[in-house]
Amino acid sequence: MARLEVPRPATFISLTGFMGVGKSRIGRELARALMLHFIDLDRYIERHTGLSIPDIFRHLGEEAFRRMEKEAVRELVAKDFLVLSLGGGTFVDPENRSLLLARGPVVALWASPETILERATRKPGERPLLQVENPLERIRTLLQARAPLYQEAHVHVSTDHRKVEEVVEEIVEKLWAYAKAKRP
Repeated sequence: MARLEVPRPATFISLTGFMGVGKSRIGRELARALMLHFIDLDRYIERHTGLSIPDIFRHLGEEAFRRMEKEAVRELVAKDFLVLSLGGGTFVDPENRSLLLARGPVVALWASPETILERATRKPGERPLLQVENPLERIRTLLQARAPLYQEAHVHVSTDHRKVEEVVEEIVEKLWAYAKAKRP
C-alpha cells in the first residue's frame, strides 16, 4: 500500500518561550493542523518520573529537574513527526538550544509580562518560579534575561490577545516561508 505524503513545512518543530505564552495549547493545535504528534516536555518528564514538576522542584531541586529536562530533549530530538512544546527554561540551556536549533525549526512564542502573569497564575502553585512576593517583577527579570536566547529561534509569533487558531495559522505560514528559504 502506498504511503500518503502529507505536505508539511517540517516534520519536527519545537516551541519555546516564557511560561504562560501558550506553548502547550498552541503546540497541540499546531500538531493537529500539521498532522504531527504532540509532546509537552513537562508532561513527558512527569510521566517518566511519576512526579509533578512542582514536586520535582520542591523535593529534588531545579538542578535535578534541568538534568531530567536535558536528557528528555536528547531523547526527543531523535524523533520525527513531532511538535515539541518546551518548558520556559529549556531553551536557555546551551546544549538544549544547540540540539533544538540544529534539529528543526524552533518557534518562539511571545506575550507581555502582564499577559504571562495572568495566564501563569490561573492555577496557583503550578509555577514554582513564580512563588515569590512580586511575580510580575520576577517575570520581567527572567524574561529580560531569556529574551536574547529566545531571539535565536527561527520563527517568532506573538500570542498577546489572540485566538489560538489565529496564532497557529501565522506559525504555519511562517514555517512554510522558513522551509522555502532553507531550500537550496
